[in-house]
Amino acid sequence: MELSQLRYAVAIAETGNFTRASERVSISQPSLSQQIINLEREIGRKLFHRLGRKAVLTEAGATFIDRARRILFEVENAAKELSDHPSLDRRITVGAVPTIMPYLVAPLIAECRTKHPNLLIHAREDFRHTLVRAVVEGELDLAVVALPVKDPRLSIEPLLTEPLLLVVGQRHPFADLKEIGIADLAEETFVSMGDSSTLATQIQGFFGDHNFVPKIGYRCAQVATLKLFVSMGLGISILPQVAHTHDDEGRLTYLHISGTTPTREIAVIRHLQRYQSRGVEQFLGLLRGHARAGGFSAPPQIATPGRERES
Repeated sequence: MELSQLRYAVAIAETGNFTRASERVSISQPSLSQQIINLEREIGRKLFHRLGRKAVLTEAGATFIDRARRILFEVENAAKELSDHPSLDRRITVGAVPTIMPYLVAPLIAECRTKHPNLLIHAREDFRHTLVRAVVEGELDLAVVALPVKDPRLSIEPLLTEPLLLVVGQRHPFADLKEIGIADLAEETFVSMGDSSTLATQIQGFFGDHNFVPKIGYRCAQVATLKLFVSMGLGISILPQVAHTHDDEGRLTYLHISGTTPTREIAVIRHLQRYQSRGVEQFLGLLRGHARAGGFSAPPQIATPGRERES
């Protein structure tokens, strides 16, 4: 027995007519009639006398409809109670890759604590392939990652595109430049994220397209460690623009790579069949709003140099 069948039976009882009842519940009359036949077979009693165009309740039907109304009333009340309950559907789990979590997602979680104080967010920082699997398996409500992601089970919603910038220490010879060509990087030592990092893969692809093989001297698991190595003059690196924060002032300089500027596209991924709770909708609303505004916390302006490197 299904709730829809109870609604159909009540509609017939209240309208006294199969045609009007089918219009009320928005299904065809033949489908409605078949559902009532199935219901009568299941309970073993006739519910209606079919008197021409009229449908009149049998004695058993009158008893059944009274109970059906109570059941539907309780279901409606339960749905309203759940929708209005301040603590239900307010616990969500979100993920992000290491080059996104501290700069995009963490500030958003802090904002949610002010705008939606009843929303409890559990966050997970991990590599893209692990986050994709967690969303597919239902461990995460959503994840913010860099594209590409290809999985037919996922909803993939692009949020923003940002440039990837060369980052050097404040005392590096490149520090007073605005942009630099790839050929000028031939003798430089690079600090890179680990091979599992999406960013490292994207950078390798970009350099590969330009027939350039960077000399990797150090590999780091965290952006903060990478920045430390670069600030100490141990090498140079490439980071997304969002990683350029006010804390970098006085120790790091960001430059554009001349020619074709590398970029990455950031997206939010969700399971196509997972229920989207009110908490998820609230978080996504803020996420989309920040993306439409052009990003999240704006980075400092890249310093305009006194000169550019001669080619």
